[in-house]
Amino acid sequence: MSERLLPMFSSRILMDSCLTLRMLFQVCLYFYCKFLWRCLKFVMRKLTGRCELQRICYNTKPGASRTMKIETSLRDSKSKLLQTSVSVHPDAIEKTIEDIMELKKINPDINPQLGISLQACLLQIVGYRNLIADVEKLRREPYDSDNPQHEEMLLKLWKFLKPNTPLESRISKQWCEIGFQGDDPKTDFRGMGLLGLYNLQYFAERDAAAAQQVLSDSLHPKCRDITKEEISKFSKAEWEKKRMDKAIGYSFAIVGINITDLAYNLLVSGALKTHFYNIAPEAPTLSHFQQTFCYLMHEFHKFWIEEDPMDIMEFNRVREKFRKRIIRQLQNPDMALCPHFAASEGLINM
Repeated sequence: MSERLLPMFSSRILMDSCLTLRMLFQVCLYFYCKFLWRCLKFVMRKLTGRCELQRICYNTKPGASRTMKIETSLRDSKSKLLQTSVSVHPDAIEKTIEDIMELKKINPDINPQLGISLQACLLQIVGYRNLIADVEKLRREPYDSDNPQHEEMLLKLWKFLKPNTPLESRISKQWCEIGFQGDDPKTDFRGMGLLGLYNLQYFAERDAAAAQQVLSDSLHPKCRDITKEEISKFSKAEWEKKRMDKAIGYSFAIVGINITDLAYNLLVSGALKTHFYNIAPEAPTLSHFQQTFCYLMHEFHKFWIEEDPMDIMEFNRVREKFRKRIIRQLQNPDMALCPHFAASEGLINM
């Protein structure tokens, strides 16, 4: 028995040794690259007479490209002052920039534009972190039917989406007409809390015509002709079903809460930095987030129609495909998801 176990133990020891050596190599490579990068930064400063922050501000156009490079430089710095500058209070940004320029021995009289550029970047960086906190607070707050403010928002949502149809009672099957699952919408807000309601109301109020059109399309999807190319993709049985069936609709409110979840995850993961750093000249706000939600609702609606799913069971597949497309777009440093809301022209070109 022991002779049989010996090869197994030997193999296990060999595997553990390989893993340890691999981890050791990765650690050594990390510190080597870090050391090499700092040496390179030192050489560049001697050659150009400028620190890394100056080189980024002077050589990179304003917007996401510049702000993300500044954020990385500050976060990876060995200086505690620079590391903590990305999380200071907005009111302390000016003082923080003064401290940074003093630390880097940069004369503000000779480099007046550097302070302005750094301030714009820090406002965006700090603002993004604060926006995550604001959005998270709304997401964690549950819908409370005993709270008059919550109830008022819910009733306004109905009014904005169905202006010509009175709601017969607070608990009513009519809620299904705007895409809730039952006679009391409060149960549908459990996943995203008040954030889902805030976004839906914003869309219905600020972009009323579009919201009402999307709602109408979701309830009464239009039939369309199937092309010869599409026929070739289906089996005969699938084609007959597709030919006879109407296009598939969806539950407007439930999809809105689902798209809220998508927007929330894009925000928290940092994927939306590209977008917000390009459209917000200073700190991105909750309104910027809600405008992004409106854009995502528009785009998902168009994407759903383009995908023309066989049934509602394909929702998760379509949503995942849509999510991947948005992430690919956000990997472009010049990307602004909703150019009609863009404020990037107001960025100071320093």
